Amino acid sequence: MTDTQCAGKKYTFICSRGTLDGAYPSLILAINSARLGHEASIFYTFMGLNIVRKGFLAKLKFHLPGFMGAIPGMSLLATFMMKKQIGKANIPELSELLETAQLEGVRLVACHMTMGMMRLGPEDLLDGVEIMNAEQYLKLAEECAINMFT
Repeated sequence: MTDTQCAGKKYTFICSRGTLDGAYPSLILAINSARLGHEASIFYTFMGLNIVRKGFLAKLKFHLPGFMGAIPGMSLLATFMMKKQIGKANIPELSELLETAQLEGVRLVACHMTMGMMRLGPEDLLDGVEIMNAEQYLKLAEECAINMFT
């Protein structure tokens, strides 16, 4: 496929994990999609909604699967080590990536149902975050070349 065949498509990314390893992929893919000339949206649902909640970015940790995550202190240690690696690799912090995404035109979208479940209102979200219900998201996704869980 040539660049002209790819230009101007719509992409959506669904983020359902409120962890560092849940937040980075959707933001990086959406930002790069926008830079390639595509319309990009990230739909935040379930615990992923915490990424676009005011005051929650600093609380995000790295997810450790299996028994390692059950060992006291391992999640904090893994989070510390990952943040150190992220810094060494010159990868921006999440707050910077969220700002960049908005500047690049990426739509940040919160799930209406999850907001109701968590008893949240629009005032609990970062500025510029839209709210969609499942039907609205599905209508958007239907128009997209890529719909991806990250």
